[in-house]
Amino acid sequence: MSCNSRQSAGLDPGELRDSLFELWNQKDLQTMRLKAMQGFSALPQPLDDLLTILQACPGKQKGRSHTLGHHVLLDFQTWLKDHPEVTLSSLPEQQASELQRRALGLMAEAVPSSVDVLIGVYQLQSMEPELLRCHVRRLQDLRCYKEAAVLGMKLQLQPDLGMEEMCVPLILQNKLPLAESFVSGHRRLEEELVAMLDSWCQPGFTVDHISSRFPAACLSKHCLDLLQPKMLTKQVFRLVDKFSIDPGLCSNALHKRRLDSLRYLMYARFVEKSMTEENWCDHVQYVVADDQELQVHLLEMLVKHCSLQTAAQWSLHYSVPRDRLPFGVWEVQQSLPPHLRQLSLADSTQTQDWTASPSHRDRFYQVPLTRDRVQFVDSLETLRSCRDVVLQDGSVVGVDMEWQPTFGCTSSQQVALIQLAVSDRVFLLDLQADGLSQHPDTVAFVRSLFSHPDVLKLGYGMSGDLKCVSATWPQFSEEPLAARGMLDLANLHQKIQQSKVLRTRDRPREVLVGEDSSEKGLSLLVLQVLGRPLDKREQLSNWNKRPLRPSQVRYAVTDAYCLLAVYMVLSADPASFGLPADLRGAVGSGGGGGGPLQRPERSRDKKQKKAAAVQDLECQGAAGVEPPRPHPRHGGGGGGGGGGGSPLSGREPPQLPPIPPQQLRVVCDNMLQGLGRYLRCLGVDVLMLENTDDHRVAATLAREDGRVILTCGQPFQSLRSQVAEGRCLALDCSEKARDQAVRVLRHFNVQPTTSDIFSRCQACNSDQYVAMPRKDMVRLLQQKGFLENDWDDDGDEGSTSEVTSDPPRYAPQCQWAPLSDLDPDTLAFPGGAPIQLHTVPLGLLPRIPHFYVCTRCGKVFWEGSHFERVLALFQGVLNVADGEDEAD
Repeated sequence: MSCNSRQSAGLDPGELRDSLFELWNQKDLQTMRLKAMQGFSALPQPLDDLLTILQACPGKQKGRSHTLGHHVLLDFQTWLKDHPEVTLSSLPEQQASELQRRALGLMAEAVPSSVDVLIGVYQLQSMEPELLRCHVRRLQDLRCYKEAAVLGMKLQLQPDLGMEEMCVPLILQNKLPLAESFVSGHRRLEEELVAMLDSWCQPGFTVDHISSRFPAACLSKHCLDLLQPKMLTKQVFRLVDKFSIDPGLCSNALHKRRLDSLRYLMYARFVEKSMTEENWCDHVQYVVADDQELQVHLLEMLVKHCSLQTAAQWSLHYSVPRDRLPFGVWEVQQSLPPHLRQLSLADSTQTQDWTASPSHRDRFYQVPLTRDRVQFVDSLETLRSCRDVVLQDGSVVGVDMEWQPTFGCTSSQQVALIQLAVSDRVFLLDLQADGLSQHPDTVAFVRSLFSHPDVLKLGYGMSGDLKCVSATWPQFSEEPLAARGMLDLANLHQKIQQSKVLRTRDRPREVLVGEDSSEKGLSLLVLQVLGRPLDKREQLSNWNKRPLRPSQVRYAVTDAYCLLAVYMVLSADPASFGLPADLRGAVGSGGGGGGPLQRPERSRDKKQKKAAAVQDLECQGAAGVEPPRPHPRHGGGGGGGGGGGSPLSGREPPQLPPIPPQQLRVVCDNMLQGLGRYLRCLGVDVLMLENTDDHRVAATLAREDGRVILTCGQPFQSLRSQVAEGRCLALDCSEKARDQAVRVLRHFNVQPTTSDIFSRCQACNSDQYVAMPRKDMVRLLQQKGFLENDWDDDGDEGSTSEVTSDPPRYAPQCQWAPLSDLDPDTLAFPGGAPIQLHTVPLGLLPRIPHFYVCTRCGKVFWEGSHFERVLALFQGVLNVADGEDEAD
């Protein structure tokens, strides 16, 4: 029996919709679900009547996923499983086609999960492709760019839709990830997207070039950051890696990256003076290559930073045409004597000695080994000799690696040299030797070394080394390397840094380096433990070039052997460095522990281990620290916090007194923008770095405004050293932004209330609003042409501009400006931006009595369902007063 002939009880779809709507308002979802299941069976034409119900649902499908229409649709999908006879194919072809057209019309207002259900129930893939394409284009014409892209992906129409027409409006609205998803899996579209972004990297490009072609697409403020040359170049190379695209398609981005690298090399050599002449020459030739534009840029920089003579020598080396030479270079070039016309790039390997100079020995840490104790491993025979020594049970090995610095010109970095240090010698595994790198014996040795549980491997920042190991040997991607018996001294160093006093036997001594030290990383650890830093001038060497200079060999040997020396000192007296007796247990790196390349095992205590690791990281610099002192106006922080110990030092942090959100002032690194938005939602004073900002900007803002830095990953150590003790908190990057926000609130014992939600502008962090009745909003919309002058304003009760409805929940926590401050011509507040009238949905005007405008950025807010979502997310940390209704 076809579904359209079933009459059952003949329930009217409007009746069912009204009863479901009543239960929805009562928030009785369980009863509503049972009522829906019974009602579907009583509908005379379920597929037809479902569309009638969805079209009549208040709010339809748009916005939140848990609307009435969305629940009805999901319940119907469940009901269909028990009624397989109700199918589109059981209907006459004409009626089925009409239902498909009606279902397609709901797509523009459906959330993605509803789109899947509608496509499945009404079999929309079977429609004529041209009809589907026309509907997607209609969504584009209606400026529903996101909905058009989602529908195109759901119906697998990407090859038939233009990449540029679909993706450019998304990018202009700061939805690049959605554009990536749209082209993903379609090689031609992937290449077109990368090529288009690369074309935007060319000099002289401005956003006007694309926004003028897509005037209907509203340009997002955040999109302007994305379209900056540096960020564009970064995105291009990221997509090249993601889609495995030939970098040759990205000539503009590659040129921009090489030009930036050349600028850095000039700075390092002539301003910072941290690079030797040999290293600088090697890298300049690699970066410039045969690109004449870069050669000209090099000459211009040499004229500025060095001399006309040096520029003239390089111009002869590259045979740059006379008409491209900077002013004065040609004349100097012609006056050069013969012995200076040839650029001196002679190899200095024969002129250097292994023995360091006296001044070098006085300034830097020296390895207590003679040259004959350093063995190059460049053949299978020497490899076997190295393996016999290193892979002995119970041995301790310092492991370091070197690779060719690419300065971002290419993404993959392959290991050129592996240094293995034992107590009386150092092995240099030369992966540039012919046939050695990819030989099965070499691969087997590397696997055995890192997986041997009874050989303790010491390193510093080992995750970066192991990442390069994966890039060097693809075999380790196919069969992951199980890294066991690893001890990363960087983890121990973090624990050492928590204490300002190191103890020796009977008396304390100060840490050798203050917060303003120029030494970082391993060099700082060596200085603190062994008394002298490392000489890092050869760090950015050309490690692919052979033979290596003696200074390079000395650097490579020192970087590996110092790990052994540091470990021996720490093991002899760990307490004097604030470390427990079991150094391996201090960082959870026992003999069987997995490394970064090991597949994660699904164990019962996985969550517990992660929570412990996060808590351990959280203690680095901010545990037990007093929150900022109140600011005269904002209630935010003043000077640096004091005391309190860390759990790692054997003292429990003191319980901090509860504070309101307004007394916590933070600056979020650009990796934690999601966290920053959540904290603003709860009333915390939050500054956020832009994607293009350097991490060091966070330290400047923290010092100037008395803020706490919130960061994650590698920048933590650098930022922590630039601010007072306890003013930098490290978070787990793998956690969701909501969980990070809860962790910050509990860490500082911040107790937000429902009145704090939205007390700050989500866009600009301002806490000053102006209340605008609907009548005034309508007047401004009409004044700027967003609304017809004959708009019916019957829904506006009262004619005064005074606030007559209840104030918003966050009113007590905000500052309120009078509407009279608004400039009638520019529609801007003093010192602020114009009101963003284009963001006000005209369909909301009849239902919203009052709007609230941020006086700094002009963003418009109104009371809606977003409050309940935030309330549900943070109900575990909100402090609800007695008698206060959480759902109010």
